[in-house]
Amino acid sequence: MKKRNIFVFILLGALVLSFLGSTILSCGGKNEDKNNLFAIDTANLKQQYQPQETLALQITNAKEEAIDSVVYFVNDKKVGTSVGNKKFDFALNGQKLGYLNIKALVYYGGETAEVSNRVELVSGIDYKLLKYDIVNTYPHDMTAYTQGLEFYRDTLIESTGSGSGPSGKRAVSDIRKVNYKNGEVYKRTQLDMANFGEGATVLNNKIYQLTYKRNESYIYNADNLEKIKTVPYFKQTEGWGLTNNGTHLYMTDGSEKIYILDPETMKEVDYINVYTKGTKIKDVNELEWVDGKIYGNIYQKDAIAVIDPKTGAVEAVLDLSALKSKITKHIDVDVLNGIAYNAKTKTFFVTGKNWDKMFEIRIHN
Repeated sequence: MKKRNIFVFILLGALVLSFLGSTILSCGGKNEDKNNLFAIDTANLKQQYQPQETLALQITNAKEEAIDSVVYFVNDKKVGTSVGNKKFDFALNGQKLGYLNIKALVYYGGETAEVSNRVELVSGIDYKLLKYDIVNTYPHDMTAYTQGLEFYRDTLIESTGSGSGPSGKRAVSDIRKVNYKNGEVYKRTQLDMANFGEGATVLNNKIYQLTYKRNESYIYNADNLEKIKTVPYFKQTEGWGLTNNGTHLYMTDGSEKIYILDPETMKEVDYINVYTKGTKIKDVNELEWVDGKIYGNIYQKDAIAVIDPKTGAVEAVLDLSALKSKITKHIDVDVLNGIAYNAKTKTFFVTGKNWDKMFEIRIHN
């Protein structure tokens, strides 16, 4: 009798589990089927768009459900509603360059389904190729792993990293004042040995310096290079290039983004994505703000991109790779990095990591 009861108990338990499993599967399947009823119609979409174009949005409706309305979102911002399943045209002018995540909420028969897709918005500008003339050549500390360069009055402010080349010799990062005419370093403040200095800029008599992976920035008195305070980044990221427009800081992190920061808090207030007509441009490194444009070194390319700070579109490119043939070759020579604009002479000063020369150049079409 006991054996029979045990057998019945096991059999009932198996039936209950089987029922629950089939119920869960059917519910999951129902939810899955619900969102598979519709899709954003890719027949009307391209992979890449330019700002002067329009997105034609519509829903595919395989089972011909009676759609009441569709609400469209782009990058989580509501952009419009279509009644029934009428085509919805969304003008791209004014949108940030980069990926546009499209979401549609489909309302039908008292139910709602969510579908999504994405496209990429690239620049609509054909960038120019710029030229340059060498005005002067000056000595530069070839042990300086240059990360940031900017004029403050008649003095160069230079931020260096602790990079090492094939020789294995590792520099000590610092922020320094340099006499550009003879390369003399006449004042410096070093970072700790384990730290890696990055881009720097001067705003309101303060020097702002980034660090590579320490996730913090340093603010110095621009006159005596005494550190005023340390401010953490607004998120976990790398520090690369830094410049300012007189009110805000512009920071890169090795991606295609340039973050716009509040200089008091180092918090992000906005961002742009850097794009050409065909693709996003990553690895924008040392930055310089000149006449309303951002000049940015492209890491490992020995080139400078001229970027519209409102849109992120690359308007011009300057190839400086020929300068490497004019410096002293040694084992630790690295890439071009360092742009400083002298407003008095209207010339640019450029150098590289562990270069023994700095070049004053005049850029033209």
